Amino acid sequence: MRDENRPTVIVTGAGRGIGAATAIALGAGGYNVAVNFAANETAAERVVEQLAALGSKAIAIRGDVSRESDVLRLFETAERTLGPVRALVNNAGVTGGFARVDSVTSAAIAQVLAVNVTGTILCAREAVKRMSTLHGGRGGAIVNISSLIARIGGAGEWVHYAASKGAVNTFTLGLAREVAAEGIRVNAVAPGLIDTDLHAANGAPDRIERMTPSIPMQRAGTAEEAAAGVVWLLSDAASYVTGAILEIGGGR
Repeated sequence: MRDENRPTVIVTGAGRGIGAATAIALGAGGYNVAVNFAANETAAERVVEQLAALGSKAIAIRGDVSRESDVLRLFETAERTLGPVRALVNNAGVTGGFARVDSVTSAAIAQVLAVNVTGTILCAREAVKRMSTLHGGRGGAIVNISSLIARIGGAGEWVHYAASKGAVNTFTLGLAREVAAEGIRVNAVAPGLIDTDLHAANGAPDRIERMTPSIPMQRAGTAEEAAAGVVWLLSDAASYVTGAILEIGGGR
C-alpha cells in the first residue's frame, strides 16, 4: 500500500553491507524504501523485514542496474508500490576482484564499468526524470556511493575498481551542476576501509586486519558510519550541499 506521507527512496544493492545499513537508517528516518538487489533475495527480504519493524513501507526489487530494462522496472515498481521517488542512493557496485592491471581480464573491466558507472548513470537518469522541476517534479536528492580508493588509486589490488569510482566522482560533480537549479542535489559518499563482507567475498578475509595500521584512526569503519553520511546528505540539514564528495575514511 502506498503511503505518500513518507518520501520514497530507492537504494540499489541494498541487501547487505553499506546498502543494507543505509536502507535501514533511512527507513528509521521516515522513508519508504525500495530495497534493490541483484541476486540474494533472502538477504534483501531480511532488510525489508527490519524496515517493516521500524514502521517503514518497504519492498525488495530484483534488478541488475547495468541493464536498462531492469532499471526502468525498478523505478516503475518503486513508484507504483511506494509512491513518488524523492531520493536515490546509488550503492550497487562490484570490484571485479583483486588483480594488478597486468593481469586484470577484459570481462572484469567490463563488469565493473557496467555496474559501477553505467548503472549509476542509468539510475540517476531515471531519478532526474522524476525529481526535476523541469519535468514537473518536486525536487529531490541523489547520493552516489563512491570510494576513497578513487583518490588513492588502488595500486596492487584493484586499480580498475578505483578508476570506476573516479568516474562516479566526476559524474557526481557534473550532474550536481546540471540539475542544481531544478531542485535536485547530487552528492557522493566515499567510504574508506569499511568492515563488511566485501573483503572476504573477494578472497581476502584478512584484509581488514592487514590494512588497519594504514588508517590514522587505527580501525576500520562500520557500514552504519558510512550510512550516516548518506542520511545527512539526503536530509534538509544538507540543503545547501551539492557536488560534494564526502570521505568517510578515518583520516586515510
